[in-house]
Amino acid sequence: MLETLERINRRPQPWSAYTASDLWTDEHTSAQMLAYHLNGDIDVSSRNAAFIARSVAWITSEFGIGPGRRIADFGCGPGLNATPLAQTGAEVTGIDFSVRSLEHARGVAEREGLTIRYVHQNYLEFESDDRFDLVMMIMCDFCALSPVQRRGMLDRFRRILTPDGSVLLDVYSLSRFAGLEESTGYALGLHNGFWSARPYYGFYNTFLYPKEKVALDKFTLVEDGRTREVFNWLQHFSPSSLEAEFAEAGFRVRNLFSDVAGSPYEEDSPEFAVVADLA
Repeated sequence: MLETLERINRRPQPWSAYTASDLWTDEHTSAQMLAYHLNGDIDVSSRNAAFIARSVAWITSEFGIGPGRRIADFGCGPGLNATPLAQTGAEVTGIDFSVRSLEHARGVAEREGLTIRYVHQNYLEFESDDRFDLVMMIMCDFCALSPVQRRGMLDRFRRILTPDGSVLLDVYSLSRFAGLEESTGYALGLHNGFWSARPYYGFYNTFLYPKEKVALDKFTLVEDGRTREVFNWLQHFSPSSLEAEFAEAGFRVRNLFSDVAGSPYEEDSPEFAVVADLA
């Protein structure tokens, strides 16, 4: 038992495991995540409904979204951004590996009479012959990727953009990282049964890596006959560190904002958004 507890609480090397599919494709947790997506009053899985409305209005204006414009929405979830952007007449492609979220998104598109292409795929593997005027990755998804994955993603963005296309994404800031603390604990049915429909004990650890500016929320879920580990890595950026990654991948950062609704950039904001073009 002592050895098991020591293993649970051992600090892993940064980016040593990638378990995103365990969260978004598991039958039980994917249902929980969709419920969070569709709760317009909270900022879990997706932004709240009021923010999404402001964000879509700003994106539409900032990037001239309308008929003839093509958008790729990486990590589109149940289409909360894809749907209103398609309502402008734009051609929207959404990529996600949650079957449950895409089923909801397709149902909404059918009811609204919208033609939205939804692709069931890990967006780390997405390729297309289409070229897009705007590539989006929002809700700080970029932060959950390792340095190697981020570089691969930026290379992918570069391949699918039109020559005058733009990338829009948001990230967590160093200001947010400075406010984090390490913690550990456990509970029967951790997070009110979020992780399984069966009885389980959930152990959680928050590890901080100051040199790398990375935080890890690690969850160990112990059920009868099954033990799982879920790793939620989050990279934190300064504007200069994010600009350096974009520059190495052949992009030029055009603008910084405090969020993807176009709020003016503030240094102490817990997150910030970047608009980048091909260099």
